[in-house]
Amino acid sequence: MNKATIIAFIALCSGLQNPSPVRAQTWVAAEPIGLPTSRHENGMAEANGKLYLVGGRGERPVEEYDPKKDTWTAKAAPPLEMHHFQAVTHNREIYILGAFTGPFVAEKPIPHIYIFNPERNEWRQGPAIPQDRLRGAAGAFTYNDKFYLVCGIQNGHNSGHIAWFDEFDPKTNTWKQLPDAPHVRDHASVALLDGKLYVMGGRRTPERHLKNRGVGEVDIYDFKTGKWTTAASPLPTLRAGNSTVVFGKKIWVLGGESETQVPAHREVEIFNPRTQQWEKGPSLLQGRHGTQAVVLNGKIYIAAGSGERGGGPELNTLEILAK
Repeated sequence: MNKATIIAFIALCSGLQNPSPVRAQTWVAAEPIGLPTSRHENGMAEANGKLYLVGGRGERPVEEYDPKKDTWTAKAAPPLEMHHFQAVTHNREIYILGAFTGPFVAEKPIPHIYIFNPERNEWRQGPAIPQDRLRGAAGAFTYNDKFYLVCGIQNGHNSGHIAWFDEFDPKTNTWKQLPDAPHVRDHASVALLDGKLYVMGGRRTPERHLKNRGVGEVDIYDFKTGKWTTAASPLPTLRAGNSTVVFGKKIWVLGGESETQVPAHREVEIFNPRTQQWEKGPSLLQGRHGTQAVVLNGKIYIAAGSGERGGGPELNTLEILAK
C-alpha cells in the first residue's frame, strides 16, 4: 500500500468516525413571559416584526408576541366577535376579511373588512364586501397591493360552500370577480409563491352524509396567465382548518382536523412547486387546527388553535421551527 493510499484510507476512516453533522428540524415549545388567551378559529399575522393573535370564537382580545423579548401583551379587543379567517398584513396593518361572527352552527359572514393598526392599538371598519359574495372560512391574501378571497362557505356550517375567487382594489375601492377555483371547499388555507396562489386542504362542510368531506386537490392560480391548474399530487393527509405558509421556497401545510381521528393533526407536509411532489416535514409537538402559522425572520411560528376535532380544548401554546 503506497503512501497516497494510506493517507486516503486514514481520511476515509476519520470521515466515518466524524461525519458532518446534519441538524434535523424540530419544533420547539416556546416558554414566553405570560401566555395568550386560549382560542381557536383565530388568525395570526406579522406586523412591524411582531406577531398578533386576532379573533377566535367568543370575545378574544388581540395579543401581541414580541420575539425579541419573548413576551405576550394584550391589545385592543376587536369591535365584534370574528372567527374563521386568515389574517392579512398590508402596509403595517392587519386586515380581516372573509370571516364569520356568531355562534355555531349558523354563523354569519361579516359584511365589512376590519383593520387593526398595531402602532395605534386601534380598530376601524373598512370597506364593505359585496352582499352577494359574503362568506366565511375563506382563504385570504394580498398580491401587488390588492386583496383576494378564495372559496369559503356562505351560511355558517350549514350550507353554501363555494369556489368563488374575488379581488379587491383598495385604491379604487372596487371588487372584481375572478374565475372560480377548480374545487369547491371551505376551511382551507392559502399561500402565495412566485406569482402563484396555492389553495391547500379544506373540506365541503355541510355534506355530513359523506364519509370523508376533505378536499385533497391542490389548486394553483397563475396571476401571469389568469388560469387555474390542479397539481398532479394531492395533499397526502386530508384535513381542514390547517395552516399554510411559504418556507424555503416550498409550501408547508401544518395541522388541521379531520373525521379520521379525534386529536387534531400533527402532520406537516411540504409541497415542492418545482417537482409537484410532497415531502414529510417535522410533526408539530401539539396537534392543532383553526389557527394560522406565520413565517418571521427565518422561523415558522404557530400558536393557539384547538387540540381536538371540533371546538376544544382551546390552546394557548406557541411552537417555533427554525431553518
